[in-house]
Amino acid sequence: MTDETKKPFPKKVDPAADAILATRRSFLGKAALGTGAALAGSTLAAPAVIAQAGTIKWRLQTYSGAPLGAHVIKPQIDAFNAAANGAMEIELYYADQLVPTSDLFRALQTGTLDAVQSDEATMASPVDIAVFGGYFPFATRYSLDVPALFRYYGLKEIWAEAYAEVPNVTWLSTGAWDPLHIFTVNKPIKSLADMAGLRVFGVPTAGKFLSKYGLVPVTIPWDNVEVALQTGELDGVAWCGFTEAYEVGWADVCNYALTNSVTGAWFGSYFANTPSWEKVPAHLKELFLMSIDQSHYYRDVWYWGGEAKLRVEGNKMELTSLPPAEWAQVVADSKGFWDEVASSSPRAGKVVAAFKKYDETMQKAGYPYR
Repeated sequence: MTDETKKPFPKKVDPAADAILATRRSFLGKAALGTGAALAGSTLAAPAVIAQAGTIKWRLQTYSGAPLGAHVIKPQIDAFNAAANGAMEIELYYADQLVPTSDLFRALQTGTLDAVQSDEATMASPVDIAVFGGYFPFATRYSLDVPALFRYYGLKEIWAEAYAEVPNVTWLSTGAWDPLHIFTVNKPIKSLADMAGLRVFGVPTAGKFLSKYGLVPVTIPWDNVEVALQTGELDGVAWCGFTEAYEVGWADVCNYALTNSVTGAWFGSYFANTPSWEKVPAHLKELFLMSIDQSHYYRDVWYWGGEAKLRVEGNKMELTSLPPAEWAQVVADSKGFWDEVASSSPRAGKVVAAFKKYDETMQKAGYPYR
């Protein structure tokens, strides 16, 4: 009732009614202060919610360049922005657009970026499990191995524990990307000896392992890779599978593809700046996590179908393979690499133990797992 409608009716004094009204006001005041949930659906709470409303703006940078980003993250961000309906908006940036990829972690910690999509090794994450980000030799055979390891073999808890020790960074989720193959411009790889001296663009962990056979890992900005392949600065790439090689144009430059895969899936993660994450309402946090799961699913299907299709139907690269005995040696060498990494820290040891247990389980399960 407004002041204008009150004027013709003088206020009646009713001590009993005033006492009841005072008690009710006291109760509501205490509920608002002590038990906010009691008023969550009340119209009394609405003005406060409206006063705090406003679009939350985030900047997210991915490790990938724009052609690849069109698949590995853009559908997710577009879907999230549409579903957030103006309450939150994420601006997407591709490799090196705001900060160099090597500075992604630092930019995330300082709040220059609100979120990042990358593997730990590529962005030099300062945790003792960073070596497992990207391609860890023979940790996986299929893309579904990654979520299975996180859900059933303790990797989720290990990752959460590691990042809980890092100021201003919150790990959100890890998913699978493609398998790792080596693509070369002029020299086909038909034996381990053929790797000697080849300069390849690649992910750090896999590059370190493959350097055992003379491969030379080279790090340059992602957008420069194709030109470097054309000019001879690079001899090849050891950074992806067939789907990406065709999608981003590297298959147009490389002439040979090694079918032997050092690992079945890349470990890629989502991270948020902790202060930025804490400012996001619970329902939008849940929406973002759901969109991440949607992205994981999109990539699983895109890569799984693409890898097989392009090996069979792709005609841009000649396929080669290592002799079985040499490949068996590579597999055996990876066990020593595992043990070396396991000894680097107790937490790294737990991850390697999970890999070994998982591999043992898959071997015992047999078809279709192994």
